[in-house]
Amino acid sequence: MYEALNWASSYLIHHERDANAGEYIMKYILQVERSQMLACLHDVLSVEQTKEFERLVHLHAEGVPVQHMTGTEEFYGRIFSVNSDVLIPRPETEELVYYALEKINDMKSPVIADIGTGSGAIAITMKCERPEADVYAIDLSKAALKIAEKNAHKLDITIQFLQGDLLEPLIQRNIKVDLLLSNPPYIPNHERETLSTVVVDHEPHMALFGGEDGLDLYRKITQQLPFVLKEGGIAGVETGAGQTEAVAAIFQKAFPDRDVKIMYDINGKDRMVFLHV
Repeated sequence: MYEALNWASSYLIHHERDANAGEYIMKYILQVERSQMLACLHDVLSVEQTKEFERLVHLHAEGVPVQHMTGTEEFYGRIFSVNSDVLIPRPETEELVYYALEKINDMKSPVIADIGTGSGAIAITMKCERPEADVYAIDLSKAALKIAEKNAHKLDITIQFLQGDLLEPLIQRNIKVDLLLSNPPYIPNHERETLSTVVVDHEPHMALFGGEDGLDLYRKITQQLPFVLKEGGIAGVETGAGQTEAVAAIFQKAFPDRDVKIMYDINGKDRMVFLHV
């Protein structure tokens, strides 16, 4: 196994992929946790295991995300099903959830909405962490909502799924929320050519690109927020690298008398904007 992992690391580096992907593939093949895998590094793989490991490493080198091979990704300590219909949940988004939970710690039975839910990672995690909350998960994509519903069922929780564009489903139903969260598409259209094929060829473009400057969805969200957010409510969004100042300015312009804060991730990068109304 040790030699196989070494080969995978070198091979993936040569193909400009994440060298650690070999570990994820090996864990998947052996169906073990990382600690178990490391404890038996000198075990010998079977012929079948070796062939499958090499096949999946080659696939990743060609650009297929590891998460699409395994069909899963971990988020906030839970396993979510993913496929090419949804954005693969990122660790950065866990921090949006963490800060949001802190901010509503004193709210009783909050009403929460996740806009552009994708796999449902944000909405489902909020419901798992705050079981008494009333949670809405919204997406324009029917295919994405199917995956989100599957994840909610798998984790045995009940939230309400609505199909529609951004906040429109809430506005149409006159639903007011205490907390609105979103990790909207924020990659500028012109960066399409520079993205890794792992991303651009395998994840839904609807969930990736946010217009010429990447900020179109933030502008639309702020226009709709006054119809949805309760007095004393909170809105939190994730942003792309280098976008937080611009996104904060969009929120501040729409809500000149309200508190807008830029939040930093664990690496000290500005990655979130929170609005308190």
